[in-house]
Amino acid sequence: EGTQSEIASQNVAFDLRNAIQKQLTQLSFSFHDQTETGELLSRAVQDVERIRFLTGRATVRLMEGAGLLVVTAIVMLVMDWRLGLMVLATMPLLVYRALYFGNRFRPLSLLVQKQLAVLTTAVEQNLRGTREVKAYVQEDAEIERFARENNKWFDLSTRSAQMQAVNLPLLFLIANMGTIAIILFGGSQVIKGQISIGEIIAFITYLGQLIEPVRRLGMIIPAVAIAGSAAERIFDILDTVSEVKDEPDARPLPIIQGAVKFEHVSFSYGTRKVLSNIDFEVQPGQTIALLGSTGSGKSTIISLIPRFYDPTEGRILVDGMDIRKAVLQSLRSQIGIVMQDATLFGGTIRENIAFGVDHATQAQIEKAARAAQAHEFIIRSSHGYDTRIGERGVTLSGGQRQRLAIARALLFDPKILILDDATASVDAETEHLIQLAFQNLIKGRTTFIIAHRLSTVRNADSILVMEKGRISASGTHETLLKTSRLYAEIYNRQLMRRDGET
Repeated sequence: EGTQSEIASQNVAFDLRNAIQKQLTQLSFSFHDQTETGELLSRAVQDVERIRFLTGRATVRLMEGAGLLVVTAIVMLVMDWRLGLMVLATMPLLVYRALYFGNRFRPLSLLVQKQLAVLTTAVEQNLRGTREVKAYVQEDAEIERFARENNKWFDLSTRSAQMQAVNLPLLFLIANMGTIAIILFGGSQVIKGQISIGEIIAFITYLGQLIEPVRRLGMIIPAVAIAGSAAERIFDILDTVSEVKDEPDARPLPIIQGAVKFEHVSFSYGTRKVLSNIDFEVQPGQTIALLGSTGSGKSTIISLIPRFYDPTEGRILVDGMDIRKAVLQSLRSQIGIVMQDATLFGGTIRENIAFGVDHATQAQIEKAARAAQAHEFIIRSSHGYDTRIGERGVTLSGGQRQRLAIARALLFDPKILILDDATASVDAETEHLIQLAFQNLIKGRTTFIIAHRLSTVRNADSILVMEKGRISASGTHETLLKTSRLYAEIYNRQLMRRDGET
């Protein structure tokens, strides 16, 4: 029976972890924007473990205990109903105390788990930002911050231990009242010769059997309470509805040409309006440069095209089809994204380049790497394409990471491309290589570039100048210089200086 319950509980844990991972992977950005990674890690690991305990041994013990309770109670009543009733009179009080304890203990255990999630988050963020922590000499401050949170957890855990220390012995005390009743009342019956001493001993033995399931109940109620609060936290994730999801009548998007049209698109993040009334149209294969200061809405526009978020008003069309009517997977599989801080995964260079393409051959991977100007540094690496890169690509330079991201996009072969052409932290030679890689990537694709340099805007078919969530001007480099004061200002102040008029 132990093995069966253990297998059953491991199955529950297995299914729950799969369900959580699936849900976390599919939930939209708006969920991840507001939830901390450590908190989610804590739910996926510790909370599942707590439920696993409950669905395994705890349930079996509970059933065993309940069976024993019922059978023993019947036997006692049959032997001597008066003595039996006296003993069983303590049961309602016992059940009341057990439930009272469970109700008080559950919210406390929820707080303990939440605090544990805060600790997990603190550790996870420290590991992720270890360079920054050391660079800004914040080791002591971080240790101090962690100690504070750890202290809170310690206090909560102590309170939970105290609650158990008071309540569990109390349950035994109530159960033992039955024994006292038997000895007092039964003893007087023996003296009067109404029952034999054998019956009294049998009664006390049976009562001993009753105390065992009660003791189990006392141990299991906290576990039930903890698992209850764990389940709350898990189903909180599982019940979250992704804001961006396939509509019921969504159709797969056919292979697209790459025409993109924004019709009166507005977007609000909470109460803050980030974009208002954006209108523009792009022909297949055209390059659009987005220009504007930080917070002008450039990044939001490019996040709406692959439906990372949905517009609050208006609609976005790809090849004349509202992207909300398209199956998400068919839309995103035709959009490539290369941002400045490209994320790479702990694994080999080959796995990172082939990330979006399941059955890529070595020849295809190499072709993409060559076009991305990455083949040279890859073959110079210790194990070539099988070189493992640290988590988030920390073992590579910024320029190398960016070229791997370009190779990944080339292999993915999207029809629509989203680029950030900032190469602030690379030397002139690497910058030249990245430029070449960009040119190879852009050919024949509809491209949206967040522009940071002159060559980008000059070569663009159209430039959108963004200001406070609106398009303040659009057109080619030449026309904008004449017509837009803001463009001339950005052009003279930022672009010219950065490029040294190349």
